[in-house]
Amino acid sequence: MSLAHALLTSLLEKSSSGYDLARRFDKSIGFFWHATHQQIYRELARMEAAGWIASKAAPDGGKTRKRLYSVLAAGKKELRRWALEPSPAPDLRDELIVRLRADAVMGPIGLEAEIERHLSMHEAKLLAYRAIEQRDFSPDKLTTREARIQHLILRTGLGYEEGWVAWSHEALAVLRESDNPAG
Repeated sequence: MSLAHALLTSLLEKSSSGYDLARRFDKSIGFFWHATHQQIYRELARMEAAGWIASKAAPDGGKTRKRLYSVLAAGKKELRRWALEPSPAPDLRDELIVRLRADAVMGPIGLEAEIERHLSMHEAKLLAYRAIEQRDFSPDKLTTREARIQHLILRTGLGYEEGWVAWSHEALAVLRESDNPAG
């Protein structure tokens, strides 16, 4: 996926200034696709040059250079084209897994603290996702197709974090056990 397609999706949800888009991005798509504010601004310029989006001076911009971006027909066409392409299966590329493999071949190297740190990060994100689910996806709010799809997306994140939390606990147990079967 390219950043442009993530931004087109976000702008279709709501026309925004670059700053507001970057803030919204961090709180939604940013959970699944990370980009810095600088990358977002650069991509907005490319998308405007390609004719996918247009910008105009923001009404609340005053004397600043604040621009309000919106998606043009060509941008919708590009997003539809991209959305219908087959997507590759994601590649797992994780340093922690390679470090754990090093531990397996070298013997104990002391990865417990690093796995505990990852466990804490995944638990924190899981709590954040659960709070979002409780706040935004009560059964009475799941009345539209859009809301149900948004909930499916969040549930993907929930499952991912739950999996990492369970895996981390298992990894810690294995790292802490002795090779001696008698204990």
